[in-house]
Amino acid sequence: MKIVFMALSGIRVRDEKLRTLGVTLPGFVRRGEVIASLPSLGLLTLAGLTPPQHEISYIEVDQIEDAPAKFDADLVAISSFTARINAAYTLADRCRGQGVKVVLGGLHVTACPEEALEHADAVVVGSGEGAWPLLVSDAEKGALKRIYRGAIAGIFEKPLYAPPRFDLLKGRCHNRVTVQSTRGCPRDCAFCAASLRLGADCQRKPVALVVEEVRAAKAATGDSFFELADDNTFLDRVWSKELLRALAKEEIRFFTETDASVAEDPELCDLLAQAGCRQVLIGFESPRQDDLEGIDPAEWKREQAPNAKRVIDTLQSKGVSVNGCFILGLDHHTPDIFPELLEFVRSSGLADVQYTVLTPFPGTPLFNNLKRQGRLISNRFWDRCTLFDVNFLPQHMTVEELEAGLHWLFRESYDAEAVHVRQRNFVMQARSREDK
Repeated sequence: MKIVFMALSGIRVRDEKLRTLGVTLPGFVRRGEVIASLPSLGLLTLAGLTPPQHEISYIEVDQIEDAPAKFDADLVAISSFTARINAAYTLADRCRGQGVKVVLGGLHVTACPEEALEHADAVVVGSGEGAWPLLVSDAEKGALKRIYRGAIAGIFEKPLYAPPRFDLLKGRCHNRVTVQSTRGCPRDCAFCAASLRLGADCQRKPVALVVEEVRAAKAATGDSFFELADDNTFLDRVWSKELLRALAKEEIRFFTETDASVAEDPELCDLLAQAGCRQVLIGFESPRQDDLEGIDPAEWKREQAPNAKRVIDTLQSKGVSVNGCFILGLDHHTPDIFPELLEFVRSSGLADVQYTVLTPFPGTPLFNNLKRQGRLISNRFWDRCTLFDVNFLPQHMTVEELEAGLHWLFRESYDAEAVHVRQRNFVMQARSREDK
């Protein structure tokens, strides 16, 4: 069979004022360009799971008009996230109109399989591991089932595991390459629509396999800057230290996401810098402790809130910059959160910052809670699930106040001068460490 793997990249913010403002702000544009250019690691993994007798190709689509007018394929696999799912459905309908079988998968499809089945011959719910080889076999026989369910555990072990086909990225332009070392996160935050929704709490890939994938990706792309496609990389201290010691030998630089607990282990922080970790993104969510009530079942983030500045200082004093992520529109937020948050960002010395709007992704506890409370602005708002568009009714401010506060924070935090000040302060902090 001829199988085409099609990834939809890029996000189009719906808020016209924010979109217009964003293109003038270097701090926002830079990260947006990186995210938009990341390859689809999920589809590259499916390609790796595909038996070798099949002819495969991988394409990336930004705008619908960039997609091929005609698909020379027996099967097209499309992956997208919620904000681009309508475009994915349009392309799926186009393929099926040409007599090509279509399979849809990913986080949104896992949350809304019946919706996706209106546009596909089959869907994969959950992980591709454990589902894709069977689906391909059925497609070859002309006997596709409607729903395939992926494995919950053991995804990094044989027979479920296969290395991603990084060779399919040769000749393409990406700011960085993604490699996954863990999947899942036990924090279970109510707003999180990441890989926790696909399987077990947190699964760790054997370090030897991570290193093999890094080498394969580097050989295929020539790139030495990586993004670990993890939700929370460094929870297992023993495994994390083994991973970092191994990566230190590979002469790469990388970005990843983790939580504030990483700063509790001085040895781990030292190893981060030695391994080439240039930045970690940490979800602090809000600088005020009481704002975080109910974010996760164990109230872990609420308990950690008073330690935020210490966490930032600990990591950045080691030469690892912190991208602090904050969510606007939490139930305890009032309009005074905006100046308070800006003051925290400035006084904490954060090297980088990411502001997002609370977003009820389908399938999350947050979505279910807001729907039950009648606070969703519409029943289907998928194209507004960009992390920057408001699609619910805040508790203690209006939609207009939330949007205006976000615009103000963008102007104050992402212009050239603000970005320069943060970077300069981080460099000075790093140099001070080297001089000691």
